[in-house]
Amino acid sequence: MTSPTASSHGTTSSSPTPPHRGGSPWATGGTVFAGVMMLVYGVLAVFQGIAGIAHDDVYARQGDYVFKFDLTTWGWIHLILGVVVAAAGLGILMGNEWARLLGVALAALAVIANFAWLPYLPVWAIVNIAIGVFVIWALCTDRSRSLV
Repeated sequence: MTSPTASSHGTTSSSPTPPHRGGSPWATGGTVFAGVMMLVYGVLAVFQGIAGIAHDDVYARQGDYVFKFDLTTWGWIHLILGVVVAAAGLGILMGNEWARLLGVALAALAVIANFAWLPYLPVWAIVNIAIGVFVIWALCTDRSRSLV
């Protein structure tokens, strides 16, 4: 009796499997989530900025703090940063490579701004810092598309 070969039963594959491009599914899904979070953060920062500009007594004033600015100045900072972050988040959702690079830089700026904003809204600032760190991680580790 002759034993059948593996190729006669079709168990071997003639087409090679596509190479794995690196990155994890968490990072790939995280990039979409990062784009959504940047869009949401941007819109909320715009509202936060408008509130700070319109009524500068909306936020509690803290004692002496190293990064002390007038609340109207903080309002303008949040408004401008919010518009740019929302635009970059929209660009990430559209798949633009420039938006991913800009998103990393803007998320880092948002983390720094929220650190300086800690005495005014500590819980909100800490949540925004955590979101910013996640956005930076997601945009830097997703290798499904090349950054350059």
